[in-house]
Amino acid sequence: MMNTTNVANGQNPVKAYAKVGLETQVLTASPEELITIMLEATQSCVMKARLYFQNGDIAKRGENISKAISIIDSGLIPGIDESAGEVARNMILSFRLMSQQLLLASVNQQESHLDVVEKMLDDITGAWKTATANKPRK
Repeated sequence: MMNTTNVANGQNPVKAYAKVGLETQVLTASPEELITIMLEATQSCVMKARLYFQNGDIAKRGENISKAISIIDSGLIPGIDESAGEVARNMILSFRLMSQQLLLASVNQQESHLDVVEKMLDDITGAWKTATANKPRK
């Protein structure tokens, strides 16, 4: 059986391989695929934060909430052209609401705020995947 931890330096080669895979995916992705990657990464952070809420790991909960906020505020919102119309402006408002709910979850230590974010992310991600499913890759 393969040892997944490099004893010499404490690194996990499986995690290193996954990181390289993600970096390659990001570097070769179309703009539509990048948005999908960011949406799914945000969903993953929120799911992890919920697990850490439930097992009482405050540090990891905060870390995942912070990552989710960062992806939204530094990746998803800046990628929207606000001048594109009402739908674009509503998306920005939705993402800002998610960031606010994530912050409230962390500050108030209330897992229920994650429910709002998960629902919104599920809806947006599903709609995005449907809208981009048949778009040819450039």
